[in-house]
Order: sequence, then C-alpha cells, then structure tokens
Amino acid sequence: RDIVNEPGNVINPSTLSEIASAIAEKYGLGCEIFDIEEIKKMGMGGVVAVGQGSAIPPKFVHLWWKPDKKPKDKVAFIGKAITFDSGGLSLKPQQSMVTMKLDKSGACSVLAAMKVIAQIKPDVEVHGIFAACENMPSGTAQRPDDIIKAMDGKTIEVVNTDAEGRLTLVDAIIFASRLGVSKIVDLATLTGACMVALGEYTAGVMGNSEDFAWFITNLGRELGEKMWILPFDKDLEEKLKSDFAFIKNVGDAYGGAITAGMFMAKFVPENIEWVHIDIAGPAFVTKKIGYFYAKGGTGFGVRTLVELTKKIEKGEYQKQKNNNKKQKSNKK
Repeated sequence: RDIVNEPGNVINPSTLSEIASAIAEKYGLGCEIFDIEEIKKMGMGGVVAVGQGSAIPPKFVHLWWKPDKKPKDKVAFIGKAITFDSGGLSLKPQQSMVTMKLDKSGACSVLAAMKVIAQIKPDVEVHGIFAACENMPSGTAQRPDDIIKAMDGKTIEVVNTDAEGRLTLVDAIIFASRLGVSKIVDLATLTGACMVALGEYTAGVMGNSEDFAWFITNLGRELGEKMWILPFDKDLEEKLKSDFAFIKNVGDAYGGAITAGMFMAKFVPENIEWVHIDIAGPAFVTKKIGYFYAKGGTGFGVRTLVELTKKIEKGEYQKQKNNNKKQKSNKK
C-alpha cells in the first residue's frame, strides 16, 4: 500500500527494482534484475517500446522462492509495473493522470506476496515477475502506428500508446512460460472498461482455464477481495485483427477489458494455465471501504496470491479440478 501511494518522482523503474532487490536480500529470495541492454538482448520489444519515452530506462525484475526439496508445483505471479502512466503520445487528459502512480499496483502486490511466501516457505516454487516502466511522451516515445516485436517474435501494431501495460505483460508472460511453470497469474490495473463493467471495488478475472479462473475468483471472494469472471468471446477477436501485424494492441470502445485479456492470451502457451486479474478498480480507492479497502492503495491481490500458493501446496486446486472433470463426465 505504501509503495503504491508513493508518487512517480519517488518510485520509478530504478527505485522499484531497488525495493525488490532489498526484499529479496532481507527474506532470502532469489533475484535477477535486468537493465535495458539485457532487456533488448532478450527481445522484449514491448518493454523497450513502453519505456523508451522516459528519461529513466525500464528494469525487468525476477524474484523466486524455491523449496529445498522437489516442489509440488511451479507457479509465476506477474504484476503490471508502470510507475507512472501519462498515456505516452496518446496523452491522457490532465485529470485522468491524477492517481496514475497506482499503475504499479500489480507489481506491488506481487512484491508483498513474495515477501510472505519467503516466510511461510511453501513446497511450491514461486516466481514473482514484473517489467518496471514509466510511460511518458517525448521525442523518443513509441508512436501510434509503430509495429513492435514481443519476446516470442509475434508482431504487435500499436494503435494506442495508452494501452501500454499489456505490451509489458506479454513479455513477462513469455519470460515466465520459459521457467517451467504450470500456472501463471497476472495482476494489472489494466482497463477503465473493467471498472465500467464491474464498478470500482471488483476485479475482473479472465484466462485460458475455466477451472483455474473460478478457483481464484471464489478464493478471492472468500478472502474479501471481490472478483468476478468476464468471459472471452471469439466474436470479439475481430477487434484485435491487424492488417500489418500479428495483432493490434487495442480494440474499440466495446468489451475493452475482455479484448485486453484476449490480447494477452495470444502469448500464453497452451500447456500453461493462465489467469489475468484486472484490478483497475479495487487497487486504489478514493475512500475507505470496510476493513479491506483503505483509502489510496489497497494491496488488493496479496491475500489471494498467498492463499492460492497454500492451496496449490495442499493439492486443493488439483482436487477441485479433478472433481469438476468428473462432474462434467457424469453429465455427458
């Protein structure tokens, strides 16, 4: 919560990566921090494009917890880490920029969860990942109409530079998928459309696994972190088609939260269960709501990530998944 509330002149890609390094050192986590030259060498075109407008270059952060014995599972938690979002050349209106320090909330939740995971020491290998960038307008900023290449080689037509978070997230997803994980969960203050759909206190959940998405949704609701499923719709894929690249980074005004999730889904390997949680509303609130929602940064998602790790360790998710499979089979 405190890191979320710090403004952009205090928390930038460099200082956020320093905080991650300090947490890793204090709690015994593995830590790698990649600078801009290493990011370029890895082919992370989305991270490079988003960060190139700022005087402060991006950082790519990878933390991990590994148990001493063979892990029961391997998972990755990814957070959106835009330390300030001006919209880039697709500049936000002035009032919309106020509170845009919140755009790093997903990464802050991942940092907090990793700190707890290091202390409870689960028999699960957990990776915490984020690409820290500042999205700024300048003579070096990416432009609408630019075509960039993600880490896996897929090309992206940039229609709107204010749809930047998903560009960094797909590189993080591709990076995570190469670590041998079976599951990926990302938290991102991604779209205003999600707030229009669900209000400012409920996160939207999407993904390529119905079982995993509902498990996380129900878990979050039990913990007081309100979530609800938004459905992927193949009929909406037309909105993301590009005449010049593999995909466009944004559709039109309708179904924006869902098409953002569908955009990211194109970069997730089929053998990995992936869930995207759009926390644009509940990550930062303007007034205190009960116990769970403090004014300002709320820390939304930390409880769910920690408890999910414990559930995976105990085999509860796999048990639920097997039960769902039996029920579907019986119905047939």
